[in-house]
Amino acid sequence: MSLPPESREEAIARLTRSASDLEARTTSEAQSDAAGRAVAGQAYKVVAQLLGGVFLGIAVGFGIDHYAGTAPWGVIGGVLVGFAVSLWMAWQTAQRLMAQAAASGVEPRSIPFDDVDDEER
Repeated sequence: MSLPPESREEAIARLTRSASDLEARTTSEAQSDAAGRAVAGQAYKVVAQLLGGVFLGIAVGFGIDHYAGTAPWGVIGGVLVGFAVSLWMAWQTAQRLMAQAAASGVEPRSIPFDDVDDEER
């Protein structure tokens, strides 16, 4: 069966609607893609803060042990202090991100807990 003939104006209107639908879909996908990259970047920043504090504590503790001759207590103390500082820095970053989200009007959403294992599906 062939389609009924449509006027030129109807065809142009149909194509305009299709083009605007396509533009809206690609714009929303690009925005969600950019938002996902920004969130991943912030997550990597927090992980780097956690690891960096511990490694810096190890380095400082090793230096103290080397020059003061207090092995292994300098490294142990450096790891503990580095871990505490890195936790504090990660907490500060999380607080700043939550304040930015609240200021922009974004409601934090809870991720539902999935208690079903992949094997059971």
